Amino acid sequence: MNEHFDALETRDPAERERALFAALPAQIAHAKKYAPGFARILAEVDAQAVNSRAALARLPVTRKSDLPELQKRALPLGGLNATPLDQLAKIFVSPGPVYEPEGTAPNWWRTARALYAAGFRSGELVINTFAYHFTPAGSMMESGARALGCTVVPGGIGQTEMQVSTIADLRISAFIGTPSFLKLIVDKADELKADIGCLKKAMVGGEYLPPALRKSLGERGIRVMQSYGTADLGSLAYESALPDGGVTEGMILDEELLLEIVRPGTGDPVAPGEVGEVVITTFNRDYPLVRFGTGDLSAVLPGASPCGRTNVRIKGWMGRADQTTKVRGMFVTPKQLGEIVRRHPELIKARLVVAGSTGNDSMTLRCEAKKEDAGLKTALVASIRDVTKLRGEVEFVPAGSLPNDGKVIDDTRKYD
Repeated sequence: MNEHFDALETRDPAERERALFAALPAQIAHAKKYAPGFARILAEVDAQAVNSRAALARLPVTRKSDLPELQKRALPLGGLNATPLDQLAKIFVSPGPVYEPEGTAPNWWRTARALYAAGFRSGELVINTFAYHFTPAGSMMESGARALGCTVVPGGIGQTEMQVSTIADLRISAFIGTPSFLKLIVDKADELKADIGCLKKAMVGGEYLPPALRKSLGERGIRVMQSYGTADLGSLAYESALPDGGVTEGMILDEELLLEIVRPGTGDPVAPGEVGEVVITTFNRDYPLVRFGTGDLSAVLPGASPCGRTNVRIKGWMGRADQTTKVRGMFVTPKQLGEIVRRHPELIKARLVVAGSTGNDSMTLRCEAKKEDAGLKTALVASIRDVTKLRGEVEFVPAGSLPNDGKVIDDTRKYD
């Protein structure tokens, strides 16, 4: 399927970049004026000057891991909402707890674009098996399906037999949920000898999709596509289909977002193709998150998608950026590693390797440096001690030898 949701998807990339950065100063001004939390976080920022990637990269990153503390200080949303609570539609509760808003606009989570790319169309009957209670996944996907004109059966989680009978009775053609739950439904249908051959497409997310499962479901006539989103930002990226029915590599960024990939623990953008933390600036007027660190790792793929969409592609979810670990009773964080590297501009890249066993831990900072010398090594040892309050060794390695996996802390300890 090689159709597009709208003309935005096939814009010239330079035109898209100009449009986003032309709109950014007003969005930052809006966040500062109406969201007390951002008024504080961005107090020193001149909104009109934030009109380029370099200017954006100078702004502080607000991370998902910051939300519990921010929200404790100013319940329920940490002052990051620009729309007052009584004008929002819903408040969700994720584990933590972390509170997330939903506004009143149709397709507020922007999931319609991803569903359209997966072949969902007006008039289809869709079963939505994401949770509807407390967490936003069910509501998030329903809003996009409704915006497309689909009729939604709010299945929620569990009750596999009822899910099977509902699909069979109503001849439901489209599924939304996790890949593992889709497999459970298909297996239960086989066990019950129920005819769910009407099910032709699925949008899955929330967990890893094994290639073998996608293949086996495809052989049953169910084309499975993935999307990637968060409870704070909604839809971030999605897969698309090729005319031959295949799936494009990676995921295409949503049109209404600014993406940066930064080194974990810092706000510094990485080189193109390097793995780092996904940082998003959204143009949502109700919840105007500026440089929001998702805590997820990904990387930008080179080139344009063969489906004709021209936006940036990412590799999808590649793990967590928060690699905080405990060494000799002390927490060591990616932010601390970022501070060590910041102090020494001679470094190109660094990774802290934690080895040994409980009670006998060791830390070694493996560094790619522009120039290796004894003075730099001594200074790095001192910085490790000053920043982490722990002893650490330093090892220089050849440029380009550290893996491109987004890790800044590699805990290699084995626990029996």
